[in-house]
Amino acid sequence: MSPISPLHAGYINRLSELFILHLVPRVTVRVQNPVELDETSELQPDLALLRRRTDFYKAGHPRPEDVFLLVEVADTTVRKDREVKIPLYAEDNIPEVWLVNVNEQCLEVYREPSVNGYQNVALLESGDSVTIQAFPDVVFAVDEILGH
Repeated sequence: MSPISPLHAGYINRLSELFILHLVPRVTVRVQNPVELDETSELQPDLALLRRRTDFYKAGHPRPEDVFLLVEVADTTVRKDREVKIPLYAEDNIPEVWLVNVNEQCLEVYREPSVNGYQNVALLESGDSVTIQAFPDVVFAVDEILGH
């Protein structure tokens, strides 16, 4: 893996702070740590919103049933995220994935996973708002996600 750029890191910092401010203590916010999709696949999303556990996942990495949302921040990895990671997340029934597309300045929201990919894909831009399926009472402006 190539080093993370300051731009990429800044997006992750912004999102982790937003999630912590709005969702803790309802979730555990996990930053750039593994999620065990199945016995053969373990990926490292930029951010994961997880069910709370008292051991903070010391006994084992989270599994799909622990995940509310995975977030990938993409500046140089858009193609890989869309063509490799997101289909794997769908196959393993991750309920929701966000792709923060830094270059296009938009948010891609993937929901309703199936073995054929996500059945519901939305492209959100500046001026739009988004909720996390598991927490519809918490609304984020896409502008605050993108840093506008």
